[in-house]
Amino acid sequence: MRRTRYARTRDGLHIAYQTVGDGPLDLLYVPQSFSQVEHLWEHPTVARWLERLASFARLIMYDRRESGLSDRMGRAATLEEQIDDVIAVLDAAGAGRVGIYALMEGTPMAMLFAAAHPERTGALALYNPFARTTRAPGYEWAPTAAERAERFEQINAGWGNGDVLLEFLASRHGQDERLAAWLGKLQRVSMSPGTARTVSEANQDLDVRHVLPSIRVPTLVLRREADEAIDARHVRYVAEHIPGARLVELPGDETLPFLGDAESVVGELEEFLTGGRASAVRDRVLATVLFTDICGSTEAAARLGDRAWRDVLGEHDRLVADVIERYAGRSVKSIGDGVLATFDGPARAIRAGRAIAREVPRLGVDVRVGLHTGECEMIGSDVGGLAVHIAARVVGLADAGQVVVSQTVKDLVTGSELDFADRGEHDLRGVPGRWRVWALA
Repeated sequence: MRRTRYARTRDGLHIAYQTVGDGPLDLLYVPQSFSQVEHLWEHPTVARWLERLASFARLIMYDRRESGLSDRMGRAATLEEQIDDVIAVLDAAGAGRVGIYALMEGTPMAMLFAAAHPERTGALALYNPFARTTRAPGYEWAPTAAERAERFEQINAGWGNGDVLLEFLASRHGQDERLAAWLGKLQRVSMSPGTARTVSEANQDLDVRHVLPSIRVPTLVLRREADEAIDARHVRYVAEHIPGARLVELPGDETLPFLGDAESVVGELEEFLTGGRASAVRDRVLATVLFTDICGSTEAAARLGDRAWRDVLGEHDRLVADVIERYAGRSVKSIGDGVLATFDGPARAIRAGRAIAREVPRLGVDVRVGLHTGECEMIGSDVGGLAVHIAARVVGLADAGQVVVSQTVKDLVTGSELDFADRGEHDLRGVPGRWRVWALA
């Protein structure tokens, strides 16, 4: 757990913040309307995204007042008060002039801060920004007040379970129950439904269009070109009205920057702030790839109900992550109802898989595990290559509670006292040739 500290504002409130990394520049991350700095780390995809940001900068992240671990006032904060939060955090963190990376609802305050405090703003990066919340002359693409209120009611009615928010922000990931559970908990630990309503209503007439021409710092504006949740005209308007701003529309349809090809977004940001970016493919290494898959997940979810199933998934993720760490592996990401991890030693990977298969059933579900060793491409914090595809196919050949490995893995652990049973040769979809696999005895 990263250490959470508190900054004290001029009006006496305590603002929770964290600093991560020790890069040559400071990067302030301004979240959307709700956040909780400790919960952000609980989803492996988000954690990898934050770690990637911290790979080239000292990342400063915080919870605005009325959200997460910060103090409450009982009303929504004004933009001026939100700026006071930022100044307090920067001062407490010992940061002078910083780069700012703001998302969606965080962008209006970030733009006002950059215009009012250029001495503290080295550069401004905006992801899916908007200058006004509701329709107005010259801003006809925004929703009407009634349309905005209706959309908020849809989200607020399901506050805390994540499904509605996931459908709005990441419809293509609608079957990702882990992501839905994480988003639901993020809502719950950030603010109550009543506080969310208060904040939304206070922002009903938010308008910073007049601020844009006064921004005189280097500005990067980002979106995914096929993102349908945020009207592209919001983003393009901001880019067109900030002097010298550069608009980059990246491939993809994800609204949240840590989903999809997150590396392309971070790479643009890194190059903008530092003048260069790390190679997208950092290295090719030999690794043992481990996949897990929960057996009968659909039936289990139907039997337990949504909330209980999400609790099981959360416990499963923590248990699997602990086992991977215990055996010196690296958790890469969650995929569907499984986990992808890598190990630099095949015997440790097999023993980790065996421990996972033995320990998960206490949660009331079984898992299958598949492993293959091969050359992998290290792509930022992700991993790719044929070895990953083979491991993903091998896990599909395992029964509940079983660990199945490729011939390559078995050959590499000769003399390890691990015993295997021959499961025969198989065609692996998308992979040339026939592949012999073995089940751990």
